[in-house]
Amino acid sequence: MLFLSIYAMALLAVLGVIVDRILGEPRARHPLVGFGTLATKLEARMNTGFRARPAGILAWFVAVAPPVGMAWLLVSVLPFAYAGLVHVLLLWFALGARSLRDHIAPIARALSFGDIEAARTLTSRIVSRDTSQADENALSRAAVESALENGNDAIFGALFWFVVAGGPGALMFRLANTLDAMWGYRTPRHLRFGWAAARFDDVLNFVPARLTAATYALAGDTHMAWHCWRTQARSWDSPNAGPVMAAGAGSLNVLIGGAAVYHGVLEARPTLGAGHSANPRHVVAALRLVERATLMWLAVLLIVAVISVTTSG
Repeated sequence: MLFLSIYAMALLAVLGVIVDRILGEPRARHPLVGFGTLATKLEARMNTGFRARPAGILAWFVAVAPPVGMAWLLVSVLPFAYAGLVHVLLLWFALGARSLRDHIAPIARALSFGDIEAARTLTSRIVSRDTSQADENALSRAAVESALENGNDAIFGALFWFVVAGGPGALMFRLANTLDAMWGYRTPRHLRFGWAAARFDDVLNFVPARLTAATYALAGDTHMAWHCWRTQARSWDSPNAGPVMAAGAGSLNVLIGGAAVYHGVLEARPTLGAGHSANPRHVVAALRLVERATLMWLAVLLIVAVISVTTSG
């Protein structure tokens, strides 16, 4: 049951998305909290400054390999029905579509009511930049960027690796993405130790990010999305976030990027997209774009499943 048929994979993927839509993240302690605690302890113990890059590589495998290996073993030995349930649960664990909406939609509401202080507080929970002095435009830009980039990280990357390797593949992607978010900073402490986490995430995200960018383009202003992707993506410091955010911003006809304060330092980031300055309406539009893209992915999966059943019959 590890390697799913196309038909089973499509149905389980749809079921996993439905479960995430209904339940969202676990109401009790999320398993990622425990994983994050483990990652923090590993980094504190192994990031000693001595051979930091090899230590970071070893720490990545120590954190990721055991849970993914256990998941692989579990779905390999269980009967079909139980293995299918495990695949769905692992995809639910890896997905964050409901969580993405639950975190970003309140920002749009706060901004639409003119409650800048509430919007600053809400935005600070989902981004690493300083929002204490951010105005409506800066907060809207941050929310749109988060929706577009996390659409890939929290939805499409997980779905892609679920298609490739079932639940264990989705789990691997989510854990790798989490380690990149924890260790992948270009700070003096993490620059060498976090190199492996950043590179593994880049590799695992390379194909999903470009599929996400293409889907964003097809789900909005296609011509402008392709133009922004082609001309702007390379200017972004992340090889995967660049295509996703450029295509998404072009699709929405909105300007994102630009200067932002990170860890007390003003970073002059390039501008992505085209058209209007970001406002609360664009935050809502970004969430809708992610939802349309999700439906497109599920529709393609179901069409492929139907074709596979038809041709095999």
